[in-house]
Amino acid sequence: MAKRQHAFVRIAVLVAVALAVLVLDQASKEFMRSYLADGPREFIPGVLGLRLTENTGAAFSMGEGSQWLFVGIAVLVCMAVLIWVALDSSLSLSLVCSLGLVVGGGLANLIDRVCLGAVTDFFATEFIDFPIFNVADIAITCGVVLTLLLWWLQSEGSDSKKDSGGQRG
Repeated sequence: MAKRQHAFVRIAVLVAVALAVLVLDQASKEFMRSYLADGPREFIPGVLGLRLTENTGAAFSMGEGSQWLFVGIAVLVCMAVLIWVALDSSLSLSLVCSLGLVVGGGLANLIDRVCLGAVTDFFATEFIDFPIFNVADIAITCGVVLTLLLWWLQSEGSDSKKDSGGQRG
């Protein structure tokens, strides 16, 4: 029974974080579609501008025209994460939150792909030549980095417990 409750809590946290990202992303895209209808605008001068674009590819516009491949990948990743979170009782809630960022960002861009045929992007860096991105992209990137960092820290912690557990002082 306790394992089920823990799985329920992990799934609830994952869904809550993913839903927050999805809502924030979709709201920001909807706002930017009207706000930027007349053209690009400054946001943080010299650093970040706002420019509306439609991206039919993946990161850095790679794989343009492969919409349904990206839809399939997003669905598979989201399902895999959900199963992992449900079954792995060793996952910390911070790790589950970072996975929620990835799932939320993936689902938000998935909605664009299915409903609009392309992902809406609008953040444009001005100090370097970098692809235009959106809130979902930020969530996915931060989520992946945090997941790898937290997973590494969690495994380092369990390794040191194993190493020190066998030694007597």
